[in-house]
Amino acid sequence: MPRGRPRVGIVMGSDSDLDVLRETIKVLDDIGIAHEVVVASAHRTPEQTRRYATRADRRGIRVLIAGAGGAAALPGFLASLSPLPIIGVPLNSTPLSGLDSLLSMVQMPKGVPVATMAVGKWGAANAGILAAQILALGDAGVRKRLAAFRKTMAAEVAQRSRRVAAELRRKR
Repeated sequence: MPRGRPRVGIVMGSDSDLDVLRETIKVLDDIGIAHEVVVASAHRTPEQTRRYATRADRRGIRVLIAGAGGAAALPGFLASLSPLPIIGVPLNSTPLSGLDSLLSMVQMPKGVPVATMAVGKWGAANAGILAAQILALGDAGVRKRLAAFRKTMAAEVAQRSRRVAAELRRKR
């Protein structure tokens, strides 16, 4: 985990959300962005969540990422309390396969935006990348590390392409 004052806060309503949000953590670690992870529920611990949201900016947090399933109130609750950009990650935790969470996040009322990612692990990874892009606007070091991260992703795709081409040549 990168050292230094956390710049991204990752908030989950339950520890059961950690499996998906590990993807966010991995991306932030790979790019070298310090972060913190907390469990704080909009429904079960609203005062704790309120304190966290209203103090995050003063503590140096610049982006909040919230994973939530079901009614997915957590990202919107944070957005109603904090001036920081909020990135929501819908979780597949109900029989509706995350569609309920996704719709809850993308239908925030005017004036209370939540940038909403895809449901699940892909969305969690993209939340980390979007947080890095936001931070890169004012931080050349993050911008440079994000560019290196993107080059690594491109190199992985090129390597997979070569592997597929070689496999197809062998089968001819």
